[in-house]
Amino acid sequence: MEDEFSRRAGAAIRAALEPHVDRRELPGAVALVAVGADAHLEAVGTLGFDNPRATAGDSVFRIASLTKPITAVAALSLVESGDLDLDAPVDPLLPELANRRVLRSLESELDDTVAAARPITARDLITCRLGFGSVPAFPGTFPIQVAEDRAGLKTLTAPWPPSPLGADEWLVAFGSLPLMHQPGQVWRYNTGMQVLGFLLERLSGATLEEVLRDRVLGPLGMADTTFVLRADQQERFTTAYEPDAASGELRVLDPAVGGYWSAAPASYSGAAWLLSTVDDYWRFARMVRAGGAWGGTRVLTEETVQLMCRDQLPPEVRAGTEPFLSAGTSWGLGLGTVQSGAELPLGRGYGWDGATGTMWWTDPRSDVTGILFTQRALTSADLPPVFLDFWQAVDAIAAGADT
Repeated sequence: MEDEFSRRAGAAIRAALEPHVDRRELPGAVALVAVGADAHLEAVGTLGFDNPRATAGDSVFRIASLTKPITAVAALSLVESGDLDLDAPVDPLLPELANRRVLRSLESELDDTVAAARPITARDLITCRLGFGSVPAFPGTFPIQVAEDRAGLKTLTAPWPPSPLGADEWLVAFGSLPLMHQPGQVWRYNTGMQVLGFLLERLSGATLEEVLRDRVLGPLGMADTTFVLRADQQERFTTAYEPDAASGELRVLDPAVGGYWSAAPASYSGAAWLLSTVDDYWRFARMVRAGGAWGGTRVLTEETVQLMCRDQLPPEVRAGTEPFLSAGTSWGLGLGTVQSGAELPLGRGYGWDGATGTMWWTDPRSDVTGILFTQRALTSADLPPVFLDFWQAVDAIAAGADT
């Protein structure tokens, strides 16, 4: 029998999401809201506009940057085991990144550089402060953007299609470019987490998929979280869409059959390439929410989780990070968090959003978690209407639980 919390939560989620499906702004979505010990999952719509199968908790989505927190947890587990030192130079494992040159300014040509003041560390990678990453400018604005694009790195733009370079080739190509900034001095999105994935592979002598499976996915029973679509997942796989830049009409970004995820990429990205389900990601979110352990399995210590979810960016490092970090948000160890001293709306505390239309946030103060997976890619740093409507529903559900 459905309990009162599930009845209210289900009605609120449906009221928030179904109008977007009815207007064909997206074919479907799966959402979960948890308040304290109560949790409810609600699915609306279908796997695709041309696929009548209903969405469910085990529907498979491309989660984009929700990959980052999983990669971060794997790295931090290696820190706890003594295999990785966050503050040691990465040069011994990634010699391609030794003796870096740094652009005098973003406008500089590639040969207008100075020597890096210090080596890159693993902490620089997990906090996105290695000195390279996305900039709030149109692609091709700066010479370094043009050079990165020509090198095929796929780290400053959307990750699809994936880079044609294997991990070793990627690191050689990246090492041939200067950094945008001195290590540690500026937060730049995305690239650090991609390099972190390659570091974990070098450290372990295994693929990133194997590292994540050993350190995070296996212990938490996240059997549907993977880099490559398996045959047994095919009938549960969503179609991904993106709005056309000119017309705004939705077009297929990646089909459910024969798309980018149907075969292994040349290299695994720890920044943005995992597939997952809301059922699986809820296992991960519960582990973080519970301080590093869930279902009798401890993945991280409570102290490490607290550090992971704490603001890691001094004000001078965070300056100029818009639109990737909006007002009040900052960056912890591999995920978004609340800027020190700030109060965020919509119950946020820590989590992140994915460019394919996914999001997860937990507010530890109110013990509220919201997870939303859609198939509609984000087109700007502003929260799309479906995200805003979902978070208003989360607020209403949480308020009702307090009464």
